Amino acid sequence: MHSSRRKFMAVSGLASAGLLLPSRHLWAAPPGSRKPAPDRAINDTKAEAVLGASTIVRDEVFARQALDVATKAGASYADVRLVLWTRERVSVRDDHIAGTNFSEEYGLGVRVIADGAWGFAATPRLDKKSVAQVAKRAVDMAKRNAKLLPAPVELAPTPAVQKGWVSPFEIDPFTVPLKDKAAYLIDAAQACLKVPGVRHVRAQSLAVREEKLLLTSEGSTVHQVFFRVMPGLSATAVDRKRGRFASRDHEVQPMLAGWEHARDADFVGTAKQIGQEAVQKLHAKPVEPGKRAVILAPTNLWLTIHESIGHPTELDRARGLEANFAGTSFLKPEMTGRYRIGSDIVQLIADRTQAGGLATTGWDDEAVPAGKWPIVKDGILVGWQTTRDQASWIGESKSRGCSYADSYGTVPFQRMPNISLQPGSEGYTTEDLIAATEDGILISGRGSWSIDHQRYNFQFGGQFFWEIKNGRLTQPLRDVAYQSNTSEFWQSCDMLGGEGTYRLGGSFQDGKGEPGQVNAVSHGCPPARFTVNVLNTGGDR
Repeated sequence: MHSSRRKFMAVSGLASAGLLLPSRHLWAAPPGSRKPAPDRAINDTKAEAVLGASTIVRDEVFARQALDVATKAGASYADVRLVLWTRERVSVRDDHIAGTNFSEEYGLGVRVIADGAWGFAATPRLDKKSVAQVAKRAVDMAKRNAKLLPAPVELAPTPAVQKGWVSPFEIDPFTVPLKDKAAYLIDAAQACLKVPGVRHVRAQSLAVREEKLLLTSEGSTVHQVFFRVMPGLSATAVDRKRGRFASRDHEVQPMLAGWEHARDADFVGTAKQIGQEAVQKLHAKPVEPGKRAVILAPTNLWLTIHESIGHPTELDRARGLEANFAGTSFLKPEMTGRYRIGSDIVQLIADRTQAGGLATTGWDDEAVPAGKWPIVKDGILVGWQTTRDQASWIGESKSRGCSYADSYGTVPFQRMPNISLQPGSEGYTTEDLIAATEDGILISGRGSWSIDHQRYNFQFGGQFFWEIKNGRLTQPLRDVAYQSNTSEFWQSCDMLGGEGTYRLGGSFQDGKGEPGQVNAVSHGCPPARFTVNVLNTGGDR
């Protein structure tokens, strides 16, 4: 049962019992400056230098040619994207490099409306003949699609812009030598292997640079560059006598940032703790199943937000026009403003300007400026994710700026913005939530998950689990998962951490569409308390 007391549990008391909360490196706010996307032309000298050194600007002439050919061929609207992706991955295992990979992808995509329908075509070949052919092909596709379309596409208006934006970064990850990245990861793995019981360690860094130049027939020109970094460290402890093993992942999250994000994760300094917690997890007591209170750390709760709130409020999914990757949605547009999805304290905001957010941008792939709006207010469903052609579906006059394509060769469509649970006004700490809980479990980190085809019934695991008894952490647990449905889960939320506990989590690989595309997206939240069905996933092992 939950307790009504709000007594602060002193950290010194936990330390004396050897039951410290995870270190600041696992719980702290993202390091470094994370400025939101501006709604004005950039004036930062570093950003101007990045855009000024761009290699794709020289190909703007081909983008303009594509616009001209498409409109002359009958397009009432056209947009053209030049997109350059650069990706670098470094991975190590124990004391050696396990692999490296570097890749680039570049090309031009043309999307048009002709006879009231969408058409799209793309090419990696940038010459006058190829560009003209691809523009005509997009218009031809649209005219064919128009014969099957029940109603013409209606675009919500948006002002024409001629601007640029570069995501804030301190260190361009592609200027850091490969040997330095590998040495950083190997040093961390070696430090982790010194913990008795740890048998294997994996570490990696993934850095991406996405650059796009968007031109529209309405007069917009938008040039943007995004840096995203995803570091990772995982230790595996082995008990050979019992034939068991357990893995513990570092809970650092991917971020819209430069190499400073991987550096500040301090893998070498935190490696010992990761190894020790892998061993603790290996020898932990199996959880007793049953209805329990759980306190979900931001490193765990972000994924539940993503699956149970993020995907169900995609408007195309709610209208049955998207069913890939776990189906449609239990939510419908007519529920807006009257369906209670959570308790009164639940406030969820969509935000494409959020500092450090993986889906943060200056403008979307339709030149709509990044914005911020409510999805759930006081527990009630109030908002949706939309693009320009979706706004009229729910009677809105403007797009929410959620158009995105993951390559020059894929068509832009509605993708998820950063959606975040807002902190509570009381200013509670994680310790306050623990102190107010008589019998529960603290769950941190991302584990396995499953959700049904309407994004309603679900089950989530985690990385690390602490038993809570009488307002104190008592011992680590293992084999823990929690089960609920979206409404019961969010309606059971009765306590939130304050502003100082708010953290961002996220994923590089949010899948949607057919053919499938991936989008990088973040979800922020404080720690929060819920009532769920706790499951034991390990049987009698």
